[in-house]
Order: sequence, then C-alpha cells, then structure tokens
Amino acid sequence: MNWADFPSLNSLKAFSALAESGSYTKAGAALNVSHAAVSQQVKALEARLGTTLVARNGRGIALTEEGTALARDLQAGFTAIRRGVEALTGLDSIRPVQVTTSSAFAVMWLMPRIVDFQTRHPDITLMLNPTSQIIELKPGGVDLAIRYRDSHKLDRKVEAVLVADMVVVGTPALIGEREITDPAMLVEMPWLQELGTNEVADWLARRGVTLERPLMISHMPGNLIMEAVRRGDGITYTVRPFVEKEIKSGQLIELFADKAFGTFYIQTPPGVPRPPVKAFVQWLKQQAAVDPASNL
Repeated sequence: MNWADFPSLNSLKAFSALAESGSYTKAGAALNVSHAAVSQQVKALEARLGTTLVARNGRGIALTEEGTALARDLQAGFTAIRRGVEALTGLDSIRPVQVTTSSAFAVMWLMPRIVDFQTRHPDITLMLNPTSQIIELKPGGVDLAIRYRDSHKLDRKVEAVLVADMVVVGTPALIGEREITDPAMLVEMPWLQELGTNEVADWLARRGVTLERPLMISHMPGNLIMEAVRRGDGITYTVRPFVEKEIKSGQLIELFADKAFGTFYIQTPPGVPRPPVKAFVQWLKQQAAVDPASNL
C-alpha cells in the first residue's frame, strides 16, 4: 500500500462518524471535536478523493451514492480495527455478552437457568435484550441470538437449544363445557399473540380454516401472554414446555398440538466468536442436552 496516497485517518474518522450519526453536531460530540472541525475534515476528504460524499437535505444531510459506499466500507474497516485493538488489550474478553431472544423464551426458558451460568462463569457479564424484533448480528454488536422458527421451514442445519411441541391452550373457565374438536370452532374465541408474529393466522391456515372476518386477537410482549392466559383473557398458541406444569395440573387445557413443530436455535455473527461468547454457547448446548424437552 502506498501510504502517501492514503487519505488522512482523521478525515476518514470524521466522515464515518458523520455517516453513522447523520449530524455534524453528533459526529463532533462522538469525536470530542467541534462540528466545524468535522465539516472541515469531510470537505478535505471530498477534495482529496475528488467526489462529493455528503449533500444537504433540508436542515439535515444525505449521503451520496459514493458516500454510502465509502461509509459501508469504513464501518467494516473500523469495526475490524476496534476488534483487533480490544483483543490485544484484553477488552474483548471482558466486554459483556449481548444476547437477543424473544421475551417469552427469555422469561420461560432462559431466566430460570441463568443462575447456573452465572455460578459457572462469574467473570462473564450477560446483557439480555428480550424483543420480538429481529436484530441484525454484526461484529462488535449483539453477540448471539436465540431465534425461533417452524421446524418444517428450516432450510439448513442449526444448533438447536429447544425443539418442542406447539400447543393451543386456554383455561377451563374460558373453554367451558364446549368439546372443541375442530380448529374452526376457535375463530369465535379471543386470542393472545406475541407482538411481531403472525402465528395464530398461520396455525389456522395450516389447519385449513378460512377466516371470514378478523379474529378477536390481542398482541402483547411474550412475557405477558401467559399471565393473561392464566387469567382466562384468551387462548394462545405457544411452546408446550412453557405451559407443561399448568396442563398437568389442570390449570390449562390443551386443545390442539403440533408435534416437534417449534425450534429455538443459536445464531452468531460471522467470524470467530469471543471466548465469553464461546462459553455461553457451550453452556446453552449443555442445558439443551440435559433438558428433557429439548432435542439437540
């Protein structure tokens, strides 16, 4: 590489911070310089490269096509540099392990077991982000996701944490004296469904039920659904291990079941995971191996 032809690192940092934040003021704050200094550096970079990278967009800014391409490459480059520095200084080994998963899985499966991980690895800090949103996994960001997918839709081999029956359940008080033998009989009942999913409509469609009018359905975070189901607010389609005790005790009635239909599996970003992430993945596999509801 001819370093004499390389733009200054300060100008590249200034542009990358501007592209990430979308604001000269925010970029300046991130770099601990004035917004005017950021503007000067970006203008110098544009002059050095002979192309426009940033255009005015009302009171804000917008990246040109060339600016977007450069910002993408700089983000990848600076991320790699940061990871290299953190690995050399030891920061990479003490950075918390960031985990994203659905709120239902976090509350019903992960949290009851988390003390075991903390006992085995007291030096590793976990940061859990329970959400129904699919968070993109990128180096330097979220380290690991536990995703859910219908088993028959899996088009590749995955590291499964839990493979389980999916069931429709409700309270005896809500079901009443009705003998429900046909899924179509459930369209008149209130349903509870996790935010960001379409599981109920998908389940009914698989069972051949055509909806002539919208369902009575309430959407809420997964960790709130089971409490609402226990109160008799509605029926839901969920993972059998999450409600096994209530089914056995008679608190809930299992109406329909799909055998080994749901799979929760591990997903990590490309590249070699950090040692703390490896330890957490190994622990997840161990938990799956001893869990009678799992099928790793």
